[in-house]
Amino acid sequence: MPRPSIAELETEKLARVDRLQEAIAVLEAEIERLLSSGEVAPLGAWVARDQVRQPHKTYWYYKLQTPDPNFRCSTQKKLSKYKHLGKAGSQAHIEAVMSVGRRTMLNELTKMIENLKQNLLDVGFDGESDES
Repeated sequence: MPRPSIAELETEKLARVDRLQEAIAVLEAEIERLLSSGEVAPLGAWVARDQVRQPHKTYWYYKLQTPDPNFRCSTQKKLSKYKHLGKAGSQAHIEAVMSVGRRTMLNELTKMIENLKQNLLDVGFDGESDES
C-alpha cells in the first residue's frame, strides 16, 4: 500500500484536531449544563448515615460531610465539616445526594477534558508516531 502524501497526512491531522476540539466543546457544554442544574457539593464530600441511641429509641439521620470545614454553623461563626440533612428522603437529604452526584460527574468530565487536551497537544506537536 502506498504511503500517504504529506498533504493527506496534514488533512487527516487537521480532521483529528477538529474531532478532539468538538469533543472538548461537548464536554464543556455538559459541565455548564451540570453547573446550572443545581448545587455542587464541595470536593471530597459524601453523605454519611449516623445513628442516635436513646434509652428506648434508636433512629438514623444523614449528614453531608467533608474532610475540611466547609459549612457555616447556624449558631457559631466558625465552619463545620458537617451539614445536618435529617431523615432519609428529606428535601435536604435528596439535594445533598444529588449535589454529591454532580460533584462526581464534574470531576470525571474535567478529567476527560484534560485527557483530550493532552491528546490535542500530542496531535499538534507530533507527540505520536505516524505509523498507526
